[in-house]
Amino acid sequence: MKDLTIGFIGTGKMGEALIRGMIGAGLVEPGRICASDIDEQKLGMLGEELGIVVSCDNRHTIEKADVVILAVKPQIIRYVLQGIKDSTIKKHLFISIAAGVNIDSLADELPGGTRVIRVMPNICATVGEAASAICPGDAATSADVETARKILDAVGRTVVVDEHLMDAVTGLSGSGPAFVFMMIEALADGGVHQGLDRVTAQTLAAQTVLGAAKMVLESGQHPGELKDMVTSPGGTTIRGIEALEKRKVRAAVMSAVIAASERSRELGE
Repeated sequence: MKDLTIGFIGTGKMGEALIRGMIGAGLVEPGRICASDIDEQKLGMLGEELGIVVSCDNRHTIEKADVVILAVKPQIIRYVLQGIKDSTIKKHLFISIAAGVNIDSLADELPGGTRVIRVMPNICATVGEAASAICPGDAATSADVETARKILDAVGRTVVVDEHLMDAVTGLSGSGPAFVFMMIEALADGGVHQGLDRVTAQTLAAQTVLGAAKMVLESGQHPGELKDMVTSPGGTTIRGIEALEKRKVRAAVMSAVIAASERSRELGE
């Protein structure tokens, strides 16, 4: 990785999060990261603060980069690719984080045989805790997948999936943070109802979710096993679980993931 030059087309929230994550993890030197965007003020800020190379011309980024990360909105990605197609050469690996844009659509706008990888990170990349999925195109190599994994691992955890599962990824980890935010808000509301002040309740709720997630990831145990560790016979937790089950919270969360996945599928048609 240290010998590669990484180019970013687009420096929005996700692009900036990846740049900061890579630098923070020591994957590449700041001078080996180049970025382009239409927002000159944002580029100037990133260049001055982080020491990366910036330009308002996407072709300049392409010419310098070995790996090109497409961090632009799905609505404009075709326009962006058409503008850089003539500057694309065999060495380039393209990694797209444009939601809902499949690999064939990307490849159609680039020279034949271009190596393309589609990834789906989530908003938690902004705090270095993203859940990301990688899907390689036919021309991508195992080394390309490893490169993409290292980049995404700098801002969280990464899995590799087949492309037909990317809508499920979108519904689960792409939309999932919003569902969890609602759960944190609800936990905090319950605490306020019972007399805690808002700041204390929100701190306890957020840390509880963070700690529970960390236990799942680090213990390797099934969430049901961990739930049972907290649930004493006739205690407070089982009374709360009974209330959740009566209100079908488990089914509601499953339905939210399914609905979001189906909507992702619709948007991609």
